[in-house]
Amino acid sequence: MTKPSKTDVFKDPKPKETVMDKTTRAAWEILDDETERREVKTARLRKARLEREAGTPEPAPKPARKTSRAKPAGET
Repeated sequence: MTKPSKTDVFKDPKPKETVMDKTTRAAWEILDDETERREVKTARLRKARLEREAGTPEPAPKPARKTSRAKPAGET
């Protein structure tokens, strides 16, 4: 085992955060915040839609229209 030197004793055990690390962390925080807001909004809108659909009766289906094909001009 080696004897620790003065520089090893006073050295910070974890490396300092670089500029790139700070930028990456900030970007991830922004993305996480946006994702959380989007999920909350989606849940709120889904709940409102389900409540609206549950409160209104389903409209009766319209009867299918029977249309006859028009004969081309010149044919009898």
